[in-house]
Amino acid sequence: MKTTLTAAAVLALAAGPALAQTQGVSKDEIVIGSIQDLSGPIAGFGKQVRMGMLLRVDEINEQGGINGRKIKLLVEDSKYDPRNAVLAAQKLVNQDKIFAMVGHIGTAQNMAAMPVQFQKNVLNFYPITAARQMYEPFHKLKYSFAATYYDQMKIVTPLLAKEKGAKKVCAMYQDDEFGLEVKRGAEDGLKTIGMTLAAETTYKRGATDFASQMQKLQADQCDLVVMGTIIRETIGGIATAKRLGFNPTFVGSSAAYTDLIHKLGGPAMNGFYAAMTVQHPYLDSASQPLRFWANKYQTKFNEEPTVFSVYGYGSIDGFIRAATKAGPGLTTDSFIKAMDTMKIPPDIFGSAEMTFSPTKRLGSNATRLSQIQDGRWKVLSEYMSSKD
Repeated sequence: MKTTLTAAAVLALAAGPALAQTQGVSKDEIVIGSIQDLSGPIAGFGKQVRMGMLLRVDEINEQGGINGRKIKLLVEDSKYDPRNAVLAAQKLVNQDKIFAMVGHIGTAQNMAAMPVQFQKNVLNFYPITAARQMYEPFHKLKYSFAATYYDQMKIVTPLLAKEKGAKKVCAMYQDDEFGLEVKRGAEDGLKTIGMTLAAETTYKRGATDFASQMQKLQADQCDLVVMGTIIRETIGGIATAKRLGFNPTFVGSSAAYTDLIHKLGGPAMNGFYAAMTVQHPYLDSASQPLRFWANKYQTKFNEEPTVFSVYGYGSIDGFIRAATKAGPGLTTDSFIKAMDTMKIPPDIFGSAEMTFSPTKRLGSNATRLSQIQDGRWKVLSEYMSSKD
């Protein structure tokens, strides 16, 4: 009897890692999780990401799933708070037993949740943030798709400075890691053309008055201003400058690439530039496939899609590609093996080709330049990549 118990215990121990590795994968289902802001300061974005994800999940499930398995998507609300993100990750990983975390929104939120996931061998796949920490330092369970804020600004700042013949390039940025990444990218980009930032000014997260910042930049005679801003600060900063009769060229990162800039800011936002990757899916897009997709989304959710809807849709699409390639015997290791030889071609949203390898966890660092013209975003350039 004792021998039998010992053998059973050995078998149980041997099975442990295998069971842990295939958490969230059953005969007919793959359970994945996502954490969004559904009731906090960027709930509009979080809800759009979630709807984009749901659209792609429904499509693949209607087609029979991935190698015979349907996707079950579970979404938790972080309220855009890192502490809530930890609680949400603990629930999804330890109670719901998800196979992967997909499309989690927010830099600080991802940073807080990843240790919970990695302890249980749960992937962090295509987070909705352009922070370098999503693929650095290297970790086998990290996969990111978005060109970083740093790379974006390193590319577009010198490009615009040369095109506009700028004499004084300056910056206004949020006083946190996001704003600093925008500034660092701009600074390093300017070095490539023998320039430096002539002046800079910051603001605290949540600020609504930008008069002192714009007065300073105006007094410093800035003719190109790099904006380390998101939505409200982009609109408020530019509107304040216009009221002061201060009209430099303004350029921001993909954090400011949203239809809310021109919808809320009005005509004053015309001329604003932003780095971006996938384009905003207007319902009347010139591209027939994009127009079809946008109208399909609107029909399903009774809302127009946004670039965040595209981010959500793309995160699930990328997961589907890798899980399909991994084959019927889906495990974390087989998923990683599939991703490490993955090449994802450009899509209907204008994404750049993405490639991954055993040492490359960022799909693409390429970015494009877009501008608000006549109240809507217009893509101005082909993809450009940062040269280190």
